[in-house]
Amino acid sequence: MKSFVLVLMLVAAVSAIAQPAPTANDRLNAAGPEARSLAERTGTWEVVATFWPAPGAQPVVTQGLVAERRMVGSFLEERMMPGGDGPAFTRIDYLGFNRVEGRWQYVSLDTRLPVGIMPATSFDRGDPDRLSLVFEPLAFAGFGDTVEGRMMRADLTISREGPDREVKEQRFVFASGDGTPWRAVRYEYRRRRQ
Repeated sequence: MKSFVLVLMLVAAVSAIAQPAPTANDRLNAAGPEARSLAERTGTWEVVATFWPAPGAQPVVTQGLVAERRMVGSFLEERMMPGGDGPAFTRIDYLGFNRVEGRWQYVSLDTRLPVGIMPATSFDRGDPDRLSLVFEPLAFAGFGDTVEGRMMRADLTISREGPDREVKEQRFVFASGDGTPWRAVRYEYRRRRQ
């Protein structure tokens, strides 16, 4: 009996040696709970966009937008476009949790404005149902017929308000010296049911 147990222990030891442990890269690139949370947000979403071009300005509301979401590895990819007859545009963003840095990363680009690629990160892990991210400073052309050349800061809050509703809000602060933020953009998402 002792010989049999010894043989089993030897087989287990050899098996453990024969299968190398996963590398740190493999472990940290695997989908964690954050990626699984993002996967719950895939599908087709109907979007209402509201934009306030300046503090106290009347909002510009755009209805009938559609966002298609899918997972690309551990990142949630979103492609937003008009769902009807509105002017053509594409807005693309990616959201993911960097398990090495322990924070959320986000990047967006929007063909409606010449602001380039807009990266943002969170400070820490936070709550996947209410993310707070800060964009890198960016140049803003303005809305007139000449380039105003403004620098601005922006943040982004993504609030999951249930399995079929989500809100993204951005606040802007222009580099004017007064440091006054205002809610500039709000996207309201409702999942389209098949």
